[in-house]
Amino acid sequence: MELLAPVNCPILADKDIPSLKKLCQDIRGRILEVVSTNGGHLSSTLGAVELIVGMHSVFDCLQNPFIYDVSHQAYAHKLITGRWEEFATLRQFDGTSGFIKPSESIYDYFIAGHSSTSISVGVGVAKAYALANKPGIPIALIGDGSMSAGLVYEALNELGDRKYPMIILLNDNEMSIAKPIGAISKYLSQLIAGPMYQSLKERVKKILRRMPDSASYIARRFEESFKLITPGILFEEMGINYIGPINGHDLEEIIYSLKLAKEMKEPVIIHAQTIKGKGYEIAEGRYEKWHGVGPFEIETGKPKKTSAVKSPTEVYSEALLELAQDDVKIVGVTAAMPGGTGLGALIDKYPERFWDVAIAEQHAVTSMAAMAKEGFKPFVTIYSTFLQRAYDQIIHDVGIMSLPVRFAIDRAGIVGEDGETHQGLLDLSYLRSIPNMVLFAPRDNASLQKAVAFAADFDKSACAFRYPRGRFLLEDGVFGNEDFCLGKSELLIEDGEILLIGYGNGVGRAYGVSEILKQKGVSCALLDLRFLKPLDKNLKNILPRYSAHFVFSDSYQINGVGSALLEYAMQEKMLEDLNLKIHTFEIPDAYITQGNTTLVEKSLGLDAPTLSAKVLEIFQRKPKG
Repeated sequence: MELLAPVNCPILADKDIPSLKKLCQDIRGRILEVVSTNGGHLSSTLGAVELIVGMHSVFDCLQNPFIYDVSHQAYAHKLITGRWEEFATLRQFDGTSGFIKPSESIYDYFIAGHSSTSISVGVGVAKAYALANKPGIPIALIGDGSMSAGLVYEALNELGDRKYPMIILLNDNEMSIAKPIGAISKYLSQLIAGPMYQSLKERVKKILRRMPDSASYIARRFEESFKLITPGILFEEMGINYIGPINGHDLEEIIYSLKLAKEMKEPVIIHAQTIKGKGYEIAEGRYEKWHGVGPFEIETGKPKKTSAVKSPTEVYSEALLELAQDDVKIVGVTAAMPGGTGLGALIDKYPERFWDVAIAEQHAVTSMAAMAKEGFKPFVTIYSTFLQRAYDQIIHDVGIMSLPVRFAIDRAGIVGEDGETHQGLLDLSYLRSIPNMVLFAPRDNASLQKAVAFAADFDKSACAFRYPRGRFLLEDGVFGNEDFCLGKSELLIEDGEILLIGYGNGVGRAYGVSEILKQKGVSCALLDLRFLKPLDKNLKNILPRYSAHFVFSDSYQINGVGSALLEYAMQEKMLEDLNLKIHTFEIPDAYITQGNTTLVEKSLGLDAPTLSAKVLEIFQRKPKG
């Protein structure tokens, strides 16, 4: 998709309140129209419409960068900045991204797909503007859920100390970080942000510096007591001005507060309370299922299509729940995704043993490391793309002491419509280099059940297993399923001159290739590696039986499955002595765009027809004998 240059989009600063309210209605209608057809994020983006319209009515986003945390709530921004028609391609291959994407539009300042980065980015912008003597104020829009991550407080700590001009618009739509005290609180908060109080506060500071300690104590207590009756004391104590709580759906109040903050030339938090799903009654409220949705009927809210096949997430959830019923030592954690990871059912059943720690992947891992040390069997259940955020904890708090923490890695591989920020392609590469980490993967739903059972019983070190979003490529019943045994592969089809080697969901991809080649008169053997680390020691007897070897895995080539096999072959002197050739069809060294998974794979040449043609070409040009 070509970068969108500046366009003659509506200049919201020139619009009156009735016009802006009409625009909000139109935006909500367009979001519902497109998301009900394509799927996408819904409740959060509906709830943020007035906030974003207010931002655009007060600020020029080309001069004052809009920084959206996670950015799943920024559909209104896309529609305002010239993408009304293009929005029909939301989350489609070569279409409009579901997140902020600078390569898509000049109005998109900074990429976002993971949470809690916006304030840190804003501080960086403010520093750069100060050094360059450049006018402009960064504006960060962050949801209250993102305030559960430590990165937010690291950034706030510096911002409060340095006092860079910055506006943080806190969208409070799920949990109340500060209970409102009504109209008086709102008035006092706005008073504190106003010029009269700011002037008074500066005068008090000057007086305090001149007065002896005995006299200044009374003045300090006066100022502290005044702030205690506002809900923004946390931020005020960090040195950041606070406005709110305001009604996040009242345009006049939003605009007034933004203008007030603009004039302060200091860091300001505007606390806005909103309703998730605002304007679409079926989705209004704290319903996790409306956070991200597939295509649905607007009239009823019911999905347009359902699958009869259980997803790997459902299979994992059921398998772990069954084991947990018989083993009280099994515990688990997820980071703000109980529904998405399937851990919600276990939290409901055993709330004292399974936890959602909010957006705090680092804490999730370290806390489970301690539980493993205390003799429990912890399962850390996190999406592949989010587990990256806890890499140091995996090494420092789990790996060095070889603590038996089990990592269940959901959404591994190409995830489709969520795009670059959510692709689960790095977990093998970053985990394989960790000493004593055991890596294994199921090939279908039945073997996923076996993988969960193996993980529960494995207590020698940390281990991790991965499974895809949606469904496995290989259907249950194509092959039987043995129990997992540490470091043992499984030769599913033995006869053939070519060996197709699959890992995890790659087994299904390899099987699809073998079926096409069978029709062309070429028989292939099929090996399910099962374990990437440790690799099967018997590979030194299996690999030499075949004249060509092809690797299939939903992971990056760099430090991936092919790399592991080449390292093994080199150690066993198979490359020199046997002239062993290993060809890998893993993901190339690039960030992978959004779109239907089938279309994305085809664009990468990873569909079965293309792969079978490549295998045939390589095999046929190989010298015989």
